[in-house]
Amino acid sequence: MRIALDAMGGDLAPQSPVAGAVEAARAYGVEILLVGPEEVVREEVARHDTSGLSLPIVHAPEVIAMDEHAAQAVRRKGDSSIVVGMRLVRDGQAQAFVSAGHSGAIMAAATLILGRLPGVERPALATPFPSRKGFFLFLDAGANTDCRPEYLLQFARMGAIYAGKVYGLARPRVALLSNGEEESKGDRLVREAHALLRQASDLNFLGNIEPKDMLAGAADVVVADGFVGNLVMKSAEAVAEMLLGTLRQELARSPLTRLPALFLIPAFRRVRARLDYSEYGGALLLGLRGIAITAHGRSNPRAIRNAIRVAREAVLQQAVEAMAGALRNL
Repeated sequence: MRIALDAMGGDLAPQSPVAGAVEAARAYGVEILLVGPEEVVREEVARHDTSGLSLPIVHAPEVIAMDEHAAQAVRRKGDSSIVVGMRLVRDGQAQAFVSAGHSGAIMAAATLILGRLPGVERPALATPFPSRKGFFLFLDAGANTDCRPEYLLQFARMGAIYAGKVYGLARPRVALLSNGEEESKGDRLVREAHALLRQASDLNFLGNIEPKDMLAGAADVVVADGFVGNLVMKSAEAVAEMLLGTLRQELARSPLTRLPALFLIPAFRRVRARLDYSEYGGALLLGLRGIAITAHGRSNPRAIRNAIRVAREAVLQQAVEAMAGALRNL
């Protein structure tokens, strides 16, 4: 298997992408194409022990900065690491593309270069989200900030198909994120989307879901527009970091609490692993004619490694083929 990685994507590039690629190549036995300016990438690769690993470099001299306009940058910078990486997937030279770079540019390049599956108007970012029962699939995590009700219906269908195929759920429970369980709750978009999802006989639609029930694991797939979804994701990350940081400070504050704290370390580590975004890797863009993974802009090597794992699993599960077949049947 061959996976293309944007070596210049993210706040910590090229250090984190390259280090994560080395870890992933060793852990999963995949070939990883490092896409970026050849000299820069080669210099970073030389800092690691890569014996026995396949990490070829694909030259891409341009980089799309985080403050650039997504669509304009994709069209203007045809030799950027994001565009070149997408072309590798389109041309069959890689089975998936992973980037922690400009998410808007990744979305634009994926749509323009890979193309959408028939019947899909807007691809959506789908990511596993922790709950008390494990995790659920959450989308859209930020690809579409302005949505129409029919987009949310498509998100729900794609999420249910993916959860069924990859997670092995026979009939995934689908819910719509809102500020109340009643059908009358939510803004106009949520109310109109609720009516569409309720009418969709192919969905196991539970209705509206509040954040407290979402985090309790009451649904397998939770749908929101990209603006709300992105705020939920970022808020959850901030709260998790604050809670873990506060707990660490309190346990170390007094000598009287340090000894008992030693017995809590294993549990603390397990909680941290469940709440740490880097453990979940990246978000998969559902609805494309290829596999593209968007990782967090602050991704460390572990997050990059796990994003590559997500890409590998999507390839092995034939996620695109399954999505295309299921949407065609609908």
